[in-house]
Amino acid sequence: MDQEKKRKASVTMMDEQEVNDRDVVTEEIEWSEEESKQQMRVHEEDFIQGLIDAAGYTQNDTQRIEIVREGKLYFAFTIHPLSEDEYDRCKKKWTKYVRNKQFGMKLPEETNSVKYRDALIYTATIKEDQDKLWDNKRIWEALRDKGLQILSGLDVIEYCLKAGEKDKVLECIDSLSGYENNLEEVAKN
Repeated sequence: MDQEKKRKASVTMMDEQEVNDRDVVTEEIEWSEEESKQQMRVHEEDFIQGLIDAAGYTQNDTQRIEIVREGKLYFAFTIHPLSEDEYDRCKKKWTKYVRNKQFGMKLPEETNSVKYRDALIYTATIKEDQDKLWDNKRIWEALRDKGLQILSGLDVIEYCLKAGEKDKVLECIDSLSGYENNLEEVAKN
């Protein structure tokens, strides 16, 4: 077979033990262009269904977060993954922009990282738990009675979660959203 007509394709092969040990095992093999097209035709329905299933990740993937201090469960809520657009909207909302006269456009000056982090947690919280915890008017009133300034659900997150707890919740959100520790390995595949 002519080397110029060959092209590399990555084939995933896993047995049950490998699935438990690793997410994906790849092996590089050489296929001709016609063999590659044939493989695509054979697996086209699987690919289509895989794309449809993958698109529903925000509804299917959730994780329960429990806030436990000194062995006592204070409260719990459930998070879902965030889309790239949701990350971007949270960032834009809490970034201050200034008009640059030289370029005639607005440029980002500073991001309020505290509010940005709170917004990510709020956005990733499922609607039922947003209503029950962050947007609960009884909680707002109780916190106001303690002298705290509560204007939105983000303020409840600010006052009820410690900085380290927020870090751990954000790590869980990032993980659910597909941001892995080893991004280099994901990019190669």
